Amino acid sequence: MTLKTQSPQPWRATCIQMIGERASQAPDFDSARAAIARNQARLVGMIEAACASDAKPDLVVFPEFAMQGPPLGMAVETWIERACSPVLGWLTQPLQDLAAREGIYIAGNAFEAPPEWPGRYFNTSFIIGPTGEVILRYRRVNVAAFPSVHDFMTDYLAKTPQEEVFPVVDTPLGKLCVIACGEIMVPEVARVMMMQGAEVILHPTNSRFSEAQEAAKLARISENMTCMVSANIAGAIGFSPDGLFQGGRSHILDHLGNTLAFQENAEESIGVSAMIDIAKLRRDRRADTGLSNPLLRARYEMYVPFYEAAKFYPPDMFLNTPMTDVRQTRAAIAKARENLEQAGVLMPLPAGAQEPVSTVEL
Repeated sequence: MTLKTQSPQPWRATCIQMIGERASQAPDFDSARAAIARNQARLVGMIEAACASDAKPDLVVFPEFAMQGPPLGMAVETWIERACSPVLGWLTQPLQDLAAREGIYIAGNAFEAPPEWPGRYFNTSFIIGPTGEVILRYRRVNVAAFPSVHDFMTDYLAKTPQEEVFPVVDTPLGKLCVIACGEIMVPEVARVMMMQGAEVILHPTNSRFSEAQEAAKLARISENMTCMVSANIAGAIGFSPDGLFQGGRSHILDHLGNTLAFQENAEESIGVSAMIDIAKLRRDRRADTGLSNPLLRARYEMYVPFYEAAKFYPPDMFLNTPMTDVRQTRAAIAKARENLEQAGVLMPLPAGAQEPVSTVEL
């Protein structure tokens, strides 16, 4: 990674809060691809409108699932055929062309089916640079309803350079990373990216309102002294086909947790837009302000033996054969419960009791 030591001038970030159709609800292949094409056109049109405004962005973030929607339990093979693409591929190409045409950065998320891992798809976040090149790709690790690279960790890490596992890219805007949706709830992801220099977390999300997730956004910022650009879906979230749970709440925050731009409602919008001051972030990261600067005073060595002993959710559950149905993860969850019981994190169930059933959507 080539370091760009000159402090960037303040630059503009804009959230694309858009409605997206669900390809998984289409009756056949052609209908699914048509739904994706409409989503792509809608996304491109909204980014073009932002670029034509008086506040042209240097970087835009669009929501998770914006182009495809979620698979909603569809079999892996069918979902790959109907909706998934390599990154680079037919899903990203219109955005690559647009980024080059407008000279901007575009960050977001797509379901990726890379040819080097046949039978597998990933919830993948990416950044496209102003030349149209994909400059960062992060395959999400912590998932609930999709395959993960952790499912075949041994093979994945053997073939993937360490800097591409939790990637950060150094750009003229600063050092950028992408964390999608609910993975913002996992502190280690943002922490590892900060340890590689990340200054801005780009957060494509597709989520209902949750006090916990809103708090997690602030926690990741305060823990790591990063800015955040969080773009949520407009209208109903992907996991709510009945429209009960709405999106909205796209949010831009500085590295101290101050709101720079916010929209509460779930209407389509390009109005969540603000200037990001990386030079100030860099000055503040160097200032010794006690524990309010967690970077200077963190003592990571103390935690290492505890992490080494933490063997809960089992890796390599689908090492030799890819997952074909998300319900196959139930065995991994059962093993995770067993491991957490042995560690004293979970209390054993009373004899004859049934495991609780979650009432929260994935």
